[in-house]
Amino acid sequence: MALRSIRKVEKIIREEHDKIGALEVQMSVITPAELWKETGRWEAMGPQMLRIKDRAERELCVSPTNEETITDVFRKTINSYKQLPVCLYQINTKFRDEIRPRFGLLRGREFTMKDGYSLHMDKACLDRFYDRIYGAYVNIFTRMGLEFISVEADGGAMAGGGAKTHEFQLIADAGEDTLVTVPGVYAANIEKAPTQRPNLKALPAADLTKFATPEQKTCEDVAKAHGFDITHTLKSLVMQVVRGEKVHYYMVMLLGDDQLNEIKFKNAMNADHTRPAQQNELEKLGLIKGYMGPGLDPVQGLSVLYDITVDVNGSYVVGANVDGHHAKGFVPSRDTKMTHKSLDLRLAKEGDVMNGKPIVLKKGIEVGHVFQLGDKYTKSMGATVLNDQGKAITPIMGCYGIGVTRTVAAAIEQCHDKDGIVWPAAIAPYDIYFGVIAKTDETKKIAEEIYQSFLAAGFEVLYDDRGMGPGGMFKDADLIGLPVRVVLGERDFTATGEIEIKVRKTGETLKVQRDSLNATVKEKLQSLGKWA
Repeated sequence: MALRSIRKVEKIIREEHDKIGALEVQMSVITPAELWKETGRWEAMGPQMLRIKDRAERELCVSPTNEETITDVFRKTINSYKQLPVCLYQINTKFRDEIRPRFGLLRGREFTMKDGYSLHMDKACLDRFYDRIYGAYVNIFTRMGLEFISVEADGGAMAGGGAKTHEFQLIADAGEDTLVTVPGVYAANIEKAPTQRPNLKALPAADLTKFATPEQKTCEDVAKAHGFDITHTLKSLVMQVVRGEKVHYYMVMLLGDDQLNEIKFKNAMNADHTRPAQQNELEKLGLIKGYMGPGLDPVQGLSVLYDITVDVNGSYVVGANVDGHHAKGFVPSRDTKMTHKSLDLRLAKEGDVMNGKPIVLKKGIEVGHVFQLGDKYTKSMGATVLNDQGKAITPIMGCYGIGVTRTVAAAIEQCHDKDGIVWPAAIAPYDIYFGVIAKTDETKKIAEEIYQSFLAAGFEVLYDDRGMGPGGMFKDADLIGLPVRVVLGERDFTATGEIEIKVRKTGETLKVQRDSLNATVKEKLQSLGKWA
Protein backbone atom coordinates (compact mmCIF):
# COMPACT_ATOMS: atom_id res chain seq x y z
CA MET A 1 0.00 0.00 0.00
CA ALA A 2 2.88 2.39 0.70
CA LEU A 3 4.17 1.70 -2.80
CA ARG A 4 0.79 2.70 -4.26
CA SER A 5 1.03 6.03 -2.40
CA ILE A 6 4.60 6.52 -3.60
CA ARG A 7 3.46 6.03 -7.20
CA LYS A 8 0.75 8.66 -6.73
CA VAL A 9 3.26 11.14 -5.35
CA GLU A 10 5.48 10.45 -8.35
CA LYS A 11 2.56 10.98 -10.74
CA ILE A 12 1.75 14.39 -9.29
CA ILE A 13 5.42 15.38 -9.45
CA ARG A 14 5.64 14.35 -13.12
CA GLU A 15 2.47 16.18 -14.09
CA GLU A 16 3.57 19.46 -12.49
CA HIS A 17 7.06 19.22 -14.02
CA ASP A 18 5.56 18.54 -17.44
CA LYS A 19 3.57 21.78 -17.12
CA ILE A 20 6.74 23.88 -16.84
CA GLY A 21 8.59 22.07 -19.62
CA ALA A 22 10.96 19.97 -17.51
CA LEU A 23 12.16 16.76 -19.18
CA GLU A 24 12.43 13.44 -17.36
CA VAL A 25 15.62 11.40 -17.65
CA GLN A 26 17.12 8.54 -15.68
CA MET A 27 20.70 8.57 -14.50
CA SER A 28 22.77 5.69 -13.17
CA VAL A 29 22.71 4.96 -9.46
CA ILE A 30 26.39 3.97 -9.49
CA THR A 31 28.69 6.81 -10.63
CA PRO A 32 32.44 6.93 -11.28
CA ALA A 33 34.84 8.67 -8.93
CA GLU A 34 36.33 10.76 -11.74
CA LEU A 35 33.27 13.03 -11.90
CA TRP A 36 33.32 13.69 -8.17
CA LYS A 37 37.05 14.34 -8.17
CA GLU A 38 36.56 17.10 -10.75
CA THR A 39 34.51 19.11 -8.25
CA GLY A 40 36.49 18.09 -5.16
CA ARG A 41 33.52 16.34 -3.61
CA TRP A 42 35.01 12.84 -3.69
CA GLU A 43 36.73 13.68 -0.41
CA ALA A 44 34.44 16.50 0.75
CA MET A 45 31.35 14.25 0.92
CA GLY A 46 33.07 12.27 3.66
CA PRO A 47 31.71 8.99 5.07
CA GLN A 48 28.15 9.80 3.96
CA MET A 49 29.17 8.64 0.46
CA LEU A 50 29.29 4.85 0.05
CA ARG A 51 32.37 4.10 -2.05
CA ILE A 52 32.96 0.81 -3.85
CA LYS A 53 35.32 -0.67 -6.46
CA ASP A 54 34.51 -2.81 -9.46
CA ARG A 55 36.47 -5.87 -10.59
CA ALA A 56 38.97 -3.63 -12.41
CA GLU A 57 39.60 -1.71 -9.16
CA ARG A 58 37.93 1.42 -10.57
CA GLU A 59 36.51 3.64 -7.84
CA LEU A 60 32.74 4.16 -7.85
CA CYS A 61 30.07 5.39 -5.47
CA VAL A 62 26.37 4.83 -4.85
CA SER A 63 25.00 8.24 -5.76
CA PRO A 64 23.94 10.45 -2.83
CA THR A 65 23.02 13.23 -5.31
CA ASN A 66 23.66 13.93 -8.99
CA GLU A 67 25.07 17.41 -9.62
CA GLU A 68 28.25 15.99 -11.13
CA THR A 69 26.43 13.45 -13.30
CA ILE A 70 23.98 15.97 -14.73
CA THR A 71 26.75 18.51 -15.38
CA ASP A 72 28.54 15.79 -17.34
CA VAL A 73 25.32 15.25 -19.32
CA PHE A 74 25.01 19.01 -19.92
CA ARG A 75 28.58 19.46 -21.15
CA LYS A 76 28.25 16.53 -23.55
CA THR A 77 24.89 17.54 -25.02
CA ILE A 78 24.45 21.33 -24.65
CA ASN A 79 26.77 23.58 -26.64
CA SER A 80 24.72 26.62 -27.69
CA TYR A 81 22.65 29.32 -26.03
CA LYS A 82 19.84 28.28 -28.40
CA GLN A 83 19.43 25.07 -26.37
CA LEU A 84 18.88 26.97 -23.12
CA PRO A 85 17.24 27.14 -20.69
CA VAL A 86 16.73 23.43 -20.06
CA CYS A 87 15.62 21.48 -17.01
CA LEU A 88 16.17 17.73 -16.64
CA TYR A 89 14.87 15.71 -13.72
CA GLN A 90 14.68 12.13 -12.57
CA ILE A 91 12.91 10.07 -9.92
CA ASN A 92 15.46 7.53 -8.79
CA THR A 93 17.18 5.76 -5.91
CA LYS A 94 19.74 7.58 -3.75
CA PHE A 95 21.99 6.29 -0.99
CA ARG A 96 23.52 8.25 1.87
CA ASP A 97 25.35 6.42 4.63
CA GLU A 98 23.60 8.30 7.44
CA ILE A 99 25.34 8.03 10.80
CA ARG A 100 21.98 7.58 12.55
CA PRO A 101 19.27 6.31 10.18
CA ARG A 102 15.95 6.52 12.04
CA PHE A 103 12.21 7.14 11.84
CA GLY A 104 11.62 4.60 9.06
CA LEU A 105 11.37 6.27 5.66
CA LEU A 106 11.91 9.75 7.13
CA ARG A 107 15.66 9.24 7.44
CA GLY A 108 16.68 6.04 5.73
CA ARG A 109 19.98 5.40 4.01
CA GLU A 110 18.37 4.32 0.75
CA PHE A 111 15.48 6.42 -0.53
CA THR A 112 13.64 7.58 -3.62
CA MET A 113 14.19 11.18 -4.62
CA LYS A 114 13.15 13.51 -7.40
CA ASP A 115 16.20 15.56 -8.32
CA GLY A 116 16.05 18.16 -11.04
CA TYR A 117 18.69 20.45 -12.53
CA SER A 118 18.40 23.45 -14.83
CA LEU A 119 20.99 25.22 -16.98
CA HIS A 120 20.88 28.94 -17.86
CA MET A 121 22.87 31.61 -19.65
CA ASP A 122 22.50 34.21 -16.90
CA LYS A 123 21.08 34.96 -13.45
CA ALA A 124 17.98 36.71 -14.82
CA CYS A 125 17.01 33.55 -16.72
CA LEU A 126 17.70 31.40 -13.64
CA ASP A 127 15.56 33.71 -11.50
CA ARG A 128 12.63 33.39 -13.90
CA PHE A 129 12.85 29.60 -13.94
CA TYR A 130 13.33 29.48 -10.18
CA ASP A 131 9.97 31.20 -9.78
CA ARG A 132 8.37 28.63 -12.11
CA ILE A 133 9.83 25.62 -10.30
CA TYR A 134 8.88 27.19 -6.97
CA GLY A 135 5.30 27.49 -8.25
CA ALA A 136 5.38 23.87 -9.40
CA TYR A 137 6.42 22.78 -5.90
CA VAL A 138 3.58 24.77 -4.37
CA ASN A 139 1.17 23.01 -6.75
CA ILE A 140 2.66 19.58 -5.98
CA PHE A 141 2.21 19.77 -2.22
CA THR A 142 -1.14 21.55 -2.52
CA ARG A 143 -2.47 18.80 -4.79
CA MET A 144 -1.32 16.20 -2.28
CA GLY A 145 -3.59 17.80 0.31
CA LEU A 146 -0.77 18.44 2.78
CA GLU A 147 -0.21 21.34 5.17
CA PHE A 148 3.14 22.85 4.24
CA ILE A 149 5.05 26.09 4.30
CA SER A 150 7.99 27.24 2.21
CA VAL A 151 10.75 28.79 4.25
CA GLU A 152 13.90 30.70 3.51
CA ALA A 153 16.72 28.26 4.00
CA ASP A 154 20.45 27.96 4.29
CA GLY A 155 21.96 26.54 1.12
CA GLY A 156 24.99 25.15 2.92
CA ALA A 157 27.64 23.86 0.56
CA MET A 158 25.12 23.59 -2.28
CA ALA A 159 24.14 27.21 -2.94
CA GLY A 160 26.49 30.14 -3.23
CA GLY A 161 26.26 33.28 -1.13
CA GLY A 162 23.24 35.42 -1.94
CA ALA A 163 21.62 32.68 -4.04
CA LYS A 164 17.94 31.93 -3.60
CA THR A 165 17.08 28.78 -1.71
CA HIS A 166 13.85 27.60 -0.10
CA GLU A 167 12.79 24.52 1.81
CA PHE A 168 9.31 23.02 1.63
CA GLN A 169 8.35 21.78 5.06
CA LEU A 170 5.38 19.65 6.08
CA ILE A 171 4.07 20.73 9.47
CA ALA A 172 4.23 17.81 11.92
CA ASP A 173 4.93 17.40 15.62
CA ALA A 174 7.48 14.68 14.78
CA GLY A 175 9.52 17.07 12.63
CA GLU A 176 13.26 17.40 13.20
CA ASP A 177 13.39 20.98 11.89
CA THR A 178 12.30 24.06 13.84
CA LEU A 179 10.64 26.72 11.72
CA VAL A 180 10.42 30.40 12.60
CA THR A 181 7.22 32.00 11.37
CA VAL A 182 5.44 35.30 11.57
CA PRO A 183 1.99 34.15 10.42
CA GLY A 184 1.13 35.56 7.03
CA VAL A 185 4.39 37.53 6.83
CA TYR A 186 7.54 35.42 7.09
CA ALA A 187 8.82 31.87 7.42
CA ALA A 188 12.37 30.54 7.66
CA ASN A 189 14.31 27.61 8.98
CA ILE A 190 15.68 28.39 12.43
CA GLU A 191 19.17 28.13 10.90
CA LYS A 192 18.40 31.17 8.75
CA ALA A 193 15.98 33.40 10.71
CA PRO A 194 17.31 36.81 11.85
CA THR A 195 15.09 37.40 14.88
CA GLN A 196 15.43 39.94 17.68
CA ARG A 197 14.97 39.80 21.44
CA PRO A 198 12.54 42.42 22.76
CA ASN A 199 12.83 44.52 25.91
CA LEU A 200 16.53 43.95 26.55
CA LYS A 201 18.38 46.50 28.65
CA ALA A 202 22.03 46.14 29.57
CA LEU A 203 23.42 47.48 32.83
CA PRO A 204 25.05 50.93 32.63
CA ALA A 205 28.82 51.09 32.24
CA ALA A 206 30.76 50.49 35.45
CA ASP A 207 34.29 49.77 36.62
CA LEU A 208 35.67 46.40 35.58
CA THR A 209 36.00 44.32 38.74
CA LYS A 210 37.11 40.73 39.23
CA PHE A 211 35.21 38.61 41.78
CA ALA A 212 35.35 35.01 43.00
CA THR A 213 32.98 32.43 41.49
CA PRO A 214 34.28 29.08 42.77
CA GLU A 215 32.69 26.08 40.99
CA GLN A 216 30.36 28.47 39.14
CA LYS A 217 31.24 27.71 35.53
CA THR A 218 28.03 28.56 33.71
CA CYS A 219 26.16 31.81 33.24
CA GLU A 220 23.20 30.24 35.03
CA ASP A 221 25.34 29.36 38.05
CA VAL A 222 26.90 32.82 38.29
CA ALA A 223 23.61 34.65 37.82
CA LYS A 224 21.84 32.56 40.45
CA ALA A 225 24.66 32.76 43.01
CA HIS A 226 25.22 36.52 42.74
CA GLY A 227 21.77 37.86 41.88
CA PHE A 228 22.40 38.87 38.28
CA ASP A 229 19.80 38.69 35.54
CA ILE A 230 20.91 36.01 33.07
CA THR A 231 20.79 38.58 30.22
CA HIS A 232 23.43 40.63 32.06
CA THR A 233 25.95 37.81 31.67
CA LEU A 234 27.88 36.86 28.54
CA LYS A 235 28.57 33.30 27.47
CA SER A 236 32.03 32.67 25.97
CA LEU A 237 32.45 29.93 23.36
CA VAL A 238 35.68 29.18 21.53
CA MET A 239 35.18 27.77 18.03
CA GLN A 240 37.65 26.22 15.62
CA VAL A 241 37.29 27.42 12.01
CA VAL A 242 38.91 25.59 9.10
CA ARG A 243 39.38 27.33 5.74
CA GLY A 244 41.35 25.22 3.30
CA GLU A 245 44.61 24.30 5.02
CA LYS A 246 44.36 27.03 7.69
CA VAL A 247 42.91 26.65 11.17
CA HIS A 248 41.67 29.63 13.19
CA TYR A 249 40.06 30.06 16.60
CA TYR A 250 37.39 32.60 17.54
CA MET A 251 35.83 33.53 20.86
CA VAL A 252 32.07 33.94 20.37
CA MET A 253 30.14 36.04 22.90
CA LEU A 254 26.40 35.54 23.43
CA LEU A 255 23.91 36.64 26.06
CA GLY A 256 23.93 34.13 28.88
CA ASP A 257 20.70 32.36 27.90
CA ASP A 258 21.28 32.32 24.13
CA GLN A 259 22.67 29.49 22.00
CA LEU A 260 25.06 29.70 19.05
CA ASN A 261 23.54 29.11 15.62
CA GLU A 262 26.36 27.04 14.14
CA ILE A 263 25.04 27.36 10.58
CA LYS A 264 25.02 31.15 10.77
CA PHE A 265 28.47 31.04 12.33
CA LYS A 266 29.91 28.80 9.62
CA ASN A 267 28.46 31.00 6.88
CA ALA A 268 29.67 34.20 8.53
CA MET A 269 33.17 32.74 8.74
CA ASN A 270 33.07 31.43 5.15
CA ALA A 271 34.41 28.23 6.65
CA ASP A 272 34.83 24.72 5.30
CA HIS A 273 34.33 23.25 8.76
CA THR A 274 33.63 24.55 12.28
CA ARG A 275 33.42 22.92 15.69
CA PRO A 276 33.81 23.82 19.37
CA ALA A 277 37.42 23.90 20.55
CA GLN A 278 38.46 20.85 22.54
CA GLN A 279 39.96 20.92 26.03
CA ASN A 280 43.57 20.49 24.87
CA GLU A 281 43.11 23.33 22.36
CA LEU A 282 41.75 25.63 25.06
CA GLU A 283 44.75 24.82 27.23
CA LYS A 284 47.15 25.71 24.40
CA LEU A 285 45.38 29.05 24.08
CA GLY A 286 45.75 29.60 27.83
CA LEU A 287 41.99 29.50 28.44
CA ILE A 288 40.13 27.88 31.32
CA LYS A 289 36.75 26.35 30.43
CA GLY A 290 34.00 27.97 32.47
CA TYR A 291 36.03 31.12 33.14
CA MET A 292 36.88 32.37 29.64
CA GLY A 293 36.40 36.01 28.64
CA PRO A 294 37.65 38.66 26.21
CA GLY A 295 38.70 41.38 28.64
CA LEU A 296 41.27 40.29 31.21
CA ASP A 297 44.52 38.58 30.20
CA PRO A 298 43.75 38.67 26.43
CA VAL A 299 44.84 35.80 24.20
CA GLN A 300 47.12 36.83 21.36
CA GLY A 301 45.75 36.16 17.89
CA LEU A 302 42.27 35.21 19.11
CA SER A 303 39.50 37.33 17.57
CA VAL A 304 36.26 38.02 19.41
CA LEU A 305 32.82 37.91 17.79
CA TYR A 306 29.85 39.48 19.57
CA ASP A 307 26.31 38.54 18.72
CA ILE A 308 24.44 41.67 17.62
CA THR A 309 22.06 41.24 20.55
CA VAL A 310 24.90 42.21 22.89
CA ASP A 311 24.92 45.97 23.61
CA VAL A 312 28.60 46.76 23.13
CA ASN A 313 28.23 49.92 25.27
CA GLY A 314 26.43 48.17 28.10
CA SER A 315 27.88 46.42 31.14
CA TYR A 316 28.05 42.62 31.58
CA VAL A 317 29.48 39.80 33.66
CA VAL A 318 32.11 37.71 31.81
CA GLY A 319 34.77 35.14 32.56
CA ALA A 320 37.97 36.66 33.96
CA ASN A 321 40.39 34.15 32.39
CA VAL A 322 41.35 33.23 35.95
CA ASP A 323 40.33 29.93 37.51
CA GLY A 324 37.33 30.41 39.81
CA HIS A 325 36.76 34.06 38.87
CA HIS A 326 34.50 36.23 36.72
CA ALA A 327 34.52 39.97 36.05
CA LYS A 328 31.61 42.41 36.33
CA GLY A 329 31.32 45.86 34.78
CA PHE A 330 32.68 44.56 31.46
CA VAL A 331 31.85 46.95 28.59
CA PRO A 332 32.62 45.28 25.21
CA SER A 333 33.46 48.47 23.30
CA ARG A 334 35.73 49.68 26.11
CA ASP A 335 37.28 46.55 27.57
CA THR A 336 37.76 44.06 24.74
CA LYS A 337 41.52 43.66 24.35
CA MET A 338 41.39 41.58 21.15
CA THR A 339 40.18 42.22 17.59
CA HIS A 340 36.40 42.15 17.65
CA LYS A 341 33.21 42.76 15.65
CA SER A 342 29.44 42.13 15.93
CA LEU A 343 27.50 39.58 13.84
CA ASP A 344 24.11 37.83 13.87
CA LEU A 345 25.12 34.54 15.50
CA ARG A 346 22.38 33.48 17.94
CA LEU A 347 19.76 30.80 17.51
CA ALA A 348 16.18 32.10 17.35
CA LYS A 349 13.85 31.02 20.16
CA GLU A 350 10.41 31.50 21.69
CA GLY A 351 9.77 35.08 22.73
CA ASP A 352 11.75 36.58 19.85
CA VAL A 353 10.25 39.12 17.46
CA MET A 354 10.75 40.15 13.85
CA ASN A 355 10.15 43.83 13.11
CA GLY A 356 8.22 44.02 16.36
CA LYS A 357 5.94 41.06 15.60
CA PRO A 358 6.14 37.94 17.78
CA ILE A 359 7.39 34.78 16.11
CA VAL A 360 5.72 31.38 16.26
CA LEU A 361 7.89 28.26 16.26
CA LYS A 362 6.63 25.19 14.43
CA LYS A 363 8.07 21.73 13.86
CA GLY A 364 8.48 20.62 10.28
CA ILE A 365 9.74 17.80 8.09
CA GLU A 366 11.72 18.94 5.07
CA VAL A 367 10.37 17.23 1.94
CA GLY A 368 11.57 19.57 -0.80
CA HIS A 369 14.40 22.01 -1.41
CA VAL A 370 15.14 24.36 -4.32
CA PHE A 371 18.57 25.97 -4.85
CA GLN A 372 20.34 28.33 -7.13
CA LEU A 373 23.77 26.76 -7.63
CA GLY A 374 25.45 29.42 -9.76
CA ASP A 375 28.52 28.13 -11.62
CA LYS A 376 29.80 25.94 -8.78
CA TYR A 377 29.64 22.76 -10.88
CA THR A 378 29.75 24.02 -14.46
CA LYS A 379 32.94 25.96 -13.76
CA SER A 380 34.78 23.18 -11.94
CA MET A 381 33.80 20.63 -14.62
CA GLY A 382 34.54 22.90 -17.58
CA ALA A 383 31.01 23.02 -18.99
CA THR A 384 30.65 25.86 -21.49
CA VAL A 385 28.20 27.02 -24.16
CA LEU A 386 28.53 29.49 -27.01
CA ASN A 387 26.62 32.74 -26.58
CA ASP A 388 25.02 34.74 -29.42
CA GLN A 389 28.44 36.26 -30.17
CA GLY A 390 30.05 32.85 -30.60
CA LYS A 391 31.99 33.20 -27.35
CA ALA A 392 32.29 30.31 -24.90
CA ILE A 393 30.80 31.16 -21.48
CA THR A 394 30.16 29.19 -18.30
CA PRO A 395 26.40 28.69 -17.77
CA ILE A 396 24.80 28.62 -14.33
CA MET A 397 22.64 25.98 -12.69
CA GLY A 398 19.69 25.45 -10.41
CA CYS A 399 18.94 22.31 -8.36
CA TYR A 400 15.53 21.10 -7.20
CA GLY A 401 14.81 18.08 -4.98
CA ILE A 402 11.82 16.29 -3.47
CA GLY A 403 12.12 13.31 -1.15
CA VAL A 404 9.47 10.99 -2.56
CA THR A 405 9.52 8.24 0.05
CA ARG A 406 10.07 10.86 2.75
CA THR A 407 6.96 12.75 1.59
CA VAL A 408 4.82 9.63 2.05
CA ALA A 409 6.24 9.05 5.53
CA ALA A 410 5.85 12.72 6.44
CA ALA A 411 2.23 12.70 5.21
CA ILE A 412 1.47 9.93 7.72
CA GLU A 413 3.19 11.88 10.52
CA GLN A 414 0.98 14.85 9.69
CA CYS A 415 -2.25 13.02 8.84
CA HIS A 416 -3.22 10.60 11.58
CA ASP A 417 -5.28 10.28 14.74
CA LYS A 418 -5.43 7.85 17.65
CA ASP A 419 -7.00 5.17 15.43
CA GLY A 420 -4.52 5.22 12.54
CA ILE A 421 -3.66 6.97 9.31
CA VAL A 422 -5.96 9.58 7.76
CA TRP A 423 -4.77 9.61 4.15
CA PRO A 424 -5.22 12.73 2.01
CA ALA A 425 -7.43 11.54 -0.86
CA ALA A 426 -4.92 12.49 -3.59
CA ILE A 427 -2.20 10.13 -2.34
CA ALA A 428 -4.18 7.44 -0.50
CA PRO A 429 -3.29 3.89 -1.59
CA TYR A 430 -6.96 3.32 -2.50
CA ASP A 431 -10.02 5.56 -2.62
CA ILE A 432 -12.43 3.20 -0.89
CA TYR A 433 -12.34 0.57 1.80
CA PHE A 434 -15.23 -1.74 0.89
CA GLY A 435 -16.12 -4.13 3.69
CA VAL A 436 -18.69 -6.89 3.37
CA ILE A 437 -20.50 -8.50 6.29
CA ALA A 438 -22.42 -11.34 4.67
CA LYS A 439 -23.28 -14.99 5.18
CA THR A 440 -25.60 -15.71 2.26
CA ASP A 441 -24.48 -16.25 -1.30
CA GLU A 442 -27.05 -13.70 -2.48
CA THR A 443 -25.50 -10.87 -0.44
CA LYS A 444 -22.00 -11.90 -1.48
CA LYS A 445 -23.16 -11.77 -5.12
CA ILE A 446 -24.51 -8.24 -4.59
CA ALA A 447 -21.22 -7.24 -2.95
CA GLU A 448 -19.29 -8.47 -5.99
CA GLU A 449 -21.59 -6.48 -8.27
CA ILE A 450 -21.02 -3.32 -6.19
CA TYR A 451 -17.28 -3.91 -6.26
CA GLN A 452 -17.30 -4.23 -10.04
CA SER A 453 -19.43 -1.08 -10.36
CA PHE A 454 -16.85 0.82 -8.25
CA LEU A 455 -14.07 -0.33 -10.58
CA ALA A 456 -16.08 0.54 -13.67
CA ALA A 457 -16.61 4.06 -12.25
CA GLY A 458 -12.85 4.48 -11.95
CA PHE A 459 -12.55 4.12 -8.18
CA GLU A 460 -9.61 2.32 -6.56
CA VAL A 461 -11.04 -0.16 -4.07
CA LEU A 462 -9.63 -2.26 -1.27
CA TYR A 463 -12.19 -5.08 -1.08
CA ASP A 464 -12.36 -6.72 2.34
CA ASP A 465 -14.15 -10.04 1.94
CA ARG A 466 -12.31 -11.83 4.76
CA GLY A 467 -15.54 -12.70 6.53
CA MET A 468 -14.56 -11.00 9.80
CA GLY A 469 -16.92 -9.44 12.29
CA PRO A 470 -17.54 -5.68 12.13
CA GLY A 471 -15.31 -4.82 15.12
CA GLY A 472 -12.11 -6.16 13.58
CA MET A 473 -12.99 -4.88 10.11
CA PHE A 474 -13.67 -1.35 11.31
CA LYS A 475 -10.50 -1.32 13.38
CA ASP A 476 -8.43 -2.32 10.36
CA ALA A 477 -10.22 0.18 8.16
CA ASP A 478 -9.39 3.04 10.55
CA LEU A 479 -5.80 1.90 10.86
CA ILE A 480 -5.30 1.79 7.09
CA GLY A 481 -7.03 5.16 6.84
CA LEU A 482 -8.49 5.21 3.32
CA PRO A 483 -10.61 8.30 2.58
CA VAL A 484 -14.02 6.58 2.35
CA ARG A 485 -15.31 3.45 4.07
CA VAL A 486 -18.24 1.63 2.49
CA VAL A 487 -19.84 -1.27 4.38
CA LEU A 488 -22.42 -3.68 3.01
CA GLY A 489 -24.03 -5.21 6.07
CA GLU A 490 -26.36 -8.09 5.25
CA ARG A 491 -28.83 -7.31 8.01
CA ASP A 492 -29.22 -3.60 7.18
CA PHE A 493 -29.25 -4.15 3.44
CA THR A 494 -31.90 -6.87 3.67
CA ALA A 495 -34.08 -4.73 5.95
CA THR A 496 -33.77 -1.31 4.29
CA GLY A 497 -31.65 -1.67 1.15
CA GLU A 498 -29.13 0.78 2.68
CA ILE A 499 -25.34 0.76 2.49
CA GLU A 500 -23.21 2.66 5.00
CA ILE A 501 -20.64 5.29 3.99
CA LYS A 502 -18.16 6.81 6.44
CA VAL A 503 -15.66 9.59 5.71
CA ARG A 504 -12.41 8.79 7.54
CA LYS A 505 -11.23 12.40 7.95
CA THR A 506 -14.43 13.92 9.34
CA GLY A 507 -16.13 10.88 10.84
CA GLU A 508 -19.30 11.73 8.89
CA THR A 509 -21.54 8.66 8.50
CA LEU A 510 -24.54 8.27 6.20
CA LYS A 511 -26.63 5.50 4.66
CA VAL A 512 -27.64 5.47 1.03
CA GLN A 513 -29.52 3.27 -1.38
CA ARG A 514 -27.54 1.20 -3.81
CA ASP A 515 -28.53 3.25 -6.86
CA SER A 516 -27.03 6.45 -5.36
CA LEU A 517 -23.92 4.82 -3.88
CA ASN A 518 -21.42 5.67 -6.63
CA ALA A 519 -22.55 9.27 -6.96
CA THR A 520 -22.35 9.82 -3.20
CA VAL A 521 -18.89 8.29 -2.95
CA LYS A 522 -17.69 10.45 -5.85
CA GLU A 523 -19.07 13.56 -4.16
CA LYS A 524 -17.28 12.73 -0.91
CA LEU A 525 -13.97 12.05 -2.66
CA GLN A 526 -14.24 15.32 -4.57
CA SER A 527 -14.80 17.20 -1.31
CA LEU A 528 -11.62 15.58 0.03
CA GLY A 529 -9.52 16.77 -2.94
CA LYS A 530 -9.24 13.48 -4.83
CA TRP A 531 -9.17 15.19 -8.22
CA ALA A 532 -7.62 18.50 -7.19
